[in-house]
Amino acid sequence: MRIRSSVFACFCLILEVLGIALFLRGFFPVPIKSSFSSKTILPISRVVIVLIDALREDFVFGPNGRKYMPYIRHLVERGSTHSFVAKARPPTVTMPRIKALTTGSIPGFIDVVMNLNSPVLLEDNLIWQAKTAGKRMVFYGDDTWVKLFPKHFMEYDGTTSFFVSDYTEVDNNVTRHLDSTLKRDDWDILILHYLGLDHIGHISGPHSSLIQPKLMEMDDILKKIHGSLILKEAEGALPYLLVLCGDHGMSETGSHGGSSEHEVNTPLVLISPAFKKKGKYSHWLSLEQVDLTPTLALGLGLPISQNSVGRLIQPVVEEASLRDQLRFLHLNGHQLSYLLKDSMPAYEKEEGYEQFRVAEKSHGNWVKLVVEGNTSEVLTNIGKKVFKQYLEALRAMSAALSKQLGKYDMYSMVVGMVLVFQLLLLLLLAMPEALSSASEVDLPVSSALLSLPFYLLCLLLSSVHVLVCTSAESSCYFCSLSWGLVFGAVALSSALLCILVSMAARRGAKPPGKSPSHGGVSGGWSLSELDILLLVGTAGHTLSLSASSFVEEEHQVWYFLLNTLCLVVFQDVCRKYFRERRANIGSFEDEAYLLPSNEGDALASPLADLGVTDAGSEKWLALATPPLTLACCRLLRSLNQTGVQWAHLPDLGHWLNSLEHKMVLSLFAALSLALIYFLVQRRCSWVSKIALALGLLGVYSYRAAVGNVVFPWHHGGGNMSKGTVEARFVYIFVLGILFTGSKDLLRSQVITADARLKSRGLWEIYSGVVLLVALLFRAHNLPVLCCCLLVQTLMAQFIWKKLHYDAAQTTIMHYWFGQAFFYFQGNSNSIATVDISVGFVGLESYVEAPAFFLTALSTYAGPLLWAAHLVCYLSSEKRSSVAVGHGCYCLALLRSVPAAAYVVLVTALRYHLFIWSVFSPKLLYESMHTLLTAAICLFFTTMEQSRSSSRP
Repeated sequence: MRIRSSVFACFCLILEVLGIALFLRGFFPVPIKSSFSSKTILPISRVVIVLIDALREDFVFGPNGRKYMPYIRHLVERGSTHSFVAKARPPTVTMPRIKALTTGSIPGFIDVVMNLNSPVLLEDNLIWQAKTAGKRMVFYGDDTWVKLFPKHFMEYDGTTSFFVSDYTEVDNNVTRHLDSTLKRDDWDILILHYLGLDHIGHISGPHSSLIQPKLMEMDDILKKIHGSLILKEAEGALPYLLVLCGDHGMSETGSHGGSSEHEVNTPLVLISPAFKKKGKYSHWLSLEQVDLTPTLALGLGLPISQNSVGRLIQPVVEEASLRDQLRFLHLNGHQLSYLLKDSMPAYEKEEGYEQFRVAEKSHGNWVKLVVEGNTSEVLTNIGKKVFKQYLEALRAMSAALSKQLGKYDMYSMVVGMVLVFQLLLLLLLAMPEALSSASEVDLPVSSALLSLPFYLLCLLLSSVHVLVCTSAESSCYFCSLSWGLVFGAVALSSALLCILVSMAARRGAKPPGKSPSHGGVSGGWSLSELDILLLVGTAGHTLSLSASSFVEEEHQVWYFLLNTLCLVVFQDVCRKYFRERRANIGSFEDEAYLLPSNEGDALASPLADLGVTDAGSEKWLALATPPLTLACCRLLRSLNQTGVQWAHLPDLGHWLNSLEHKMVLSLFAALSLALIYFLVQRRCSWVSKIALALGLLGVYSYRAAVGNVVFPWHHGGGNMSKGTVEARFVYIFVLGILFTGSKDLLRSQVITADARLKSRGLWEIYSGVVLLVALLFRAHNLPVLCCCLLVQTLMAQFIWKKLHYDAAQTTIMHYWFGQAFFYFQGNSNSIATVDISVGFVGLESYVEAPAFFLTALSTYAGPLLWAAHLVCYLSSEKRSSVAVGHGCYCLALLRSVPAAAYVVLVTALRYHLFIWSVFSPKLLYESMHTLLTAAICLFFTTMEQSRSSSRP
């Protein structure tokens, strides 16, 4: 069966998305489960938990702590408190951290996705236990709690956590309830979750002038709560407990989600008259954030959550008798030992379990001596020894459980990995045919489906599936699927294997010299220096993924490859203009430009009005294009620090965003928007030109409204609005441009089959996307968009066309540039660099679908713009169907090679804890990028197929 290369590539990419999704479903572990329950009682009447979102440890304990939160800092140093540095495990985003604080377990990176729409928490947790025990709970703050615990609070008022533009009202909505609530006696647990600090971090970073007023506001609130609790105690109530904590920290860029020190270190301050009052400055111990869960459970007389891996915070109970302390440690150890039994087959060989059994036995002997009335010093020494044994056992068991994190679904991972590898081999075997002049692939589908090996493989794989599902100790996602889906997957895998064998046999049986050649030129494959660089560079990048340091600093790989590419292109330009004969040069001058417009080919280039129409000028501009591209890349590297290890270092973006350089930033933003208009508008209709100009003016107005830039004529103090009106103004023009482009594209595909109209429609759609990206990009990132368009224009005008680069070479270069510009934006392989504030541009409240779309668009703007430009470029070729087929195939191959290597790597390293903070976010990024590539190829293919079917 012969199919076009573009259809074949789309088929492979769609199946690869399914394979990666199945692999991810197996890779993100199922939580550890236990059935043990324990209960004890400590005399605490009330608990108030004040959770300040994104509260960094140095905001309280650092040098500025006395200035930011003077009252709390005084209590920490002199009051009846215990203070700790609580370490949060990545991913450091809100919903997984709330789950960790309430269940004591360690959520996985799959919770990052679920954070956008928090489901009901069904796992055993502290809130459920408190409700079951009859505790009356009140909650005000982040509505994530209400979604996780929908029927647990007797009174609540939730505020959305995703509308990050607001950092005032979101906290006032919490504080307004305090006065009335603190006067009442009808509650036992009060939880307050303040979001304003986190929102300020997302907007302007941890060194913003807004940080100190917000922290002083929080300090005053805590002072009010503490004073009210002191009055209640004076009336004869039992001791209270006031808890100040953060769910996660804040990176130097103001975001969170990763594993940097500032993101994982949060303060934990426990305030109670039951604690011994400090007489001097105290050193802050470090502990795990999940240790708070068993401590609160024991303090409230509740069972410890079954799946908690936390340890009792020992200093909290140090005022209790030795007998009570040992009882608390024994309950905590008993719960951890049951969890260890349920999660590890060889639990008896674990060091912590053996230590706990020894401590438990010694504890029993000590209790017998106490019951017998023994009061000697030997009894005290034995008790202290048992105490140390319990602490060591708890530490070892908690560490063992934390390392395991959960149970991997290896069966689903293997199935997904096999599917991805089969598709990679299929793409490699089809390469000569897919890149031939016919751009078609001959797949032996009929012979494979009617062969005996196909039915034998189906039978064998079905037997393996039954065997695995009946013998597996834990549930597998693939085993839970219906038999229809399973049989479909089995038949697909068997068919792919038979097709691979048939294609390999056919390839080996062909005589030498008869295979389709690259570009349709007979005589076999010939590789230029550029071909070698593209192949070696792509393979080298794939190999670099095997090291965690290279994954953390992947941008360095793409920067190096891009610089090398520019040097090789410069060599090709020099060879063309100085070593080839003039007869060859003349042939280039007769070629049409990349994207012809309705004004004629001469005006299609944005450089035509500058008089760049003769061969001499083109020669020098062609020679200047690679060095200019290098200069742009070097400038953009200094604009945003990225990666993991050096992201905290100052960069040009920090300099531009400082208040004293606001006028410079305004000038840069205005010049960038003007150049964006100059580069884009030439290929649009007059209607789209006007809409683009007004839209870009609206972008500047929006940035001025939110205070990023200034108008030259504006001298008032205060902004006119929060930018909502200005952003919606831009959205109207974006929709108008997209509608105009879509109309022209549909007319060219269905009615007239006009290549000029099709080219204009594609470019107008591209212009609409550029305008939307300009709105979403922060002001200091507008030069990134400007340089992207400038490099695209110069490369298209003077390099790809003039040097006769084929579709495969051009596609790979577009892919490289897209990857590099992903990092030029300031992105990294850490979740912390995702700018969620762009999801609320033009919105007055949180709306899930638009927020997710805008955030994803802004994050992947670089790869998307280069992929969209590739669509425009290849569709303008004289043999566009062949070029599109080659482009789709190369994109599919470029995504399949690292995907196949990466799933193997992650599977091999699955038992190492560091992959959770390094490789897991990269897996999420790669899966999203593969989905984006599949969507682009599908658009490619649909457009070409509809165009072919419309021809008479």
